[in-house]
Amino acid sequence: MSDELDDALARLDRVRVPADLFGGDEAEAARRYRRLARLVHPDATGGRTRDAFIRLNALWRTYNRGDSTTITTRRHAYRLEGDPIAGDLAELYTARPESGHAARRGRPGSAPGPGRTVLLKMPRDPHDSDLLEREAVALRQLPKDGDGKFLPYVPRLVESFRHRDAATGAQRQVNVVAGLDGFHSLTAVKHAFPDGVDPRDAAWMWRRLLVGLGFAHRAGVLHGAVLPDHVLIHPEEHGLVLVDWCYSVPGCYANVDSSGRVPAMVDRYAGWYPSEVPGRRPATPATDLYMATRCITDLMGDKAPKAMRSFARGCMLPAQDRRPADAWRLLAELDELLERLYGPRRFRPFHLPVTR
Repeated sequence: MSDELDDALARLDRVRVPADLFGGDEAEAARRYRRLARLVHPDATGGRTRDAFIRLNALWRTYNRGDSTTITTRRHAYRLEGDPIAGDLAELYTARPESGHAARRGRPGSAPGPGRTVLLKMPRDPHDSDLLEREAVALRQLPKDGDGKFLPYVPRLVESFRHRDAATGAQRQVNVVAGLDGFHSLTAVKHAFPDGVDPRDAAWMWRRLLVGLGFAHRAGVLHGAVLPDHVLIHPEEHGLVLVDWCYSVPGCYANVDSSGRVPAMVDRYAGWYPSEVPGRRPATPATDLYMATRCITDLMGDKAPKAMRSFARGCMLPAQDRRPADAWRLLAELDELLERLYGPRRFRPFHLPVTR
């Protein structure tokens, strides 16, 4: 790193109150902020200064006597709240529509009503904007071509727009999706139950996951990254939502590669993909079903009964064309297996233990 950047980072480390950094003159403060933002912006440092950039912006918001930043589009205005959450390739910002800008809840493309949160998803690298565009295409196609009663299984796209970074001038694609309250990822569930989830509880998650995939596949969309971080469940209501459609294969739609290949992989889950994905071969519904099965078997660990393990092996065969490729048919077969193992289906309350 340059001496100039080293000095900027050292100054940020020493700051205790915003005035230490920006001084008292408003015009000079704005110049200092712009100069520091250019130096520590993650775009300029390959992401190495992300935490410093977040701290700088938090100090700047406080200096201006505001705890938030507002992003205004042609349709809505969003007040960002708190620090972003790091995703695979994007930062997720919790936001609320500004009063006077929020449209009536439930109207297609509208923001949630006042007080309802949304998530703004911005790629860290502007070159990944094409993956955000791919997600937007998928989230528009699903309600257009899919059965509306299954829409709760996928996020609701509020809008998608281009945003120019004031510090660097970089253009990014941003997706805004309706917030999800009370949901937890399968990663969080695994952490809460390190010895494995009871198969009877994993069963409803498996069933819901197959329903969500069956809905998407019939609408002509493959998810492409059915991984524990991307499967959210609502413990009390037994709900499930499949998120992060940036890796989806939505078919031959405008501005989307129609090769049938999953466009990118999540590096930390490289070993979770079936061979056709790293092999750059076209994906099929069997690709999603392989990964869904891997999610659930990992969740159960050694607690899965023998018959369930055998069922799962059939979904994860190395040869793509030998695996199940119809989520609805697989769901029916799973239901038969579950009835043989546990009898008629009944609701089992499920709670995540409080972790510290």
